[in-house]
Amino acid sequence: MPMTFLRLTTFCVVSTFTTLVPGDIVATGTSAGAGDPPHDLKPGDLIEIEAEGIGLLRNGVIDETT
Repeated sequence: MPMTFLRLTTFCVVSTFTTLVPGDIVATGTSAGAGDPPHDLKPGDLIEIEAEGIGLLRNGVIDETT
């Protein structure tokens, strides 16, 4: 399947639960070492995404039920 189609599908899915505006960044993929050993994200985990020249984005995982 062409990557262009996959990117369009990703944006279509994301736009069903949030409004995308010019300048938004949608990050996908798996970082080095993820899943070795495999584990699910849990409350308290920290997700960091860094783009050179843009900056660092940090998001903490929280329990939706609290």
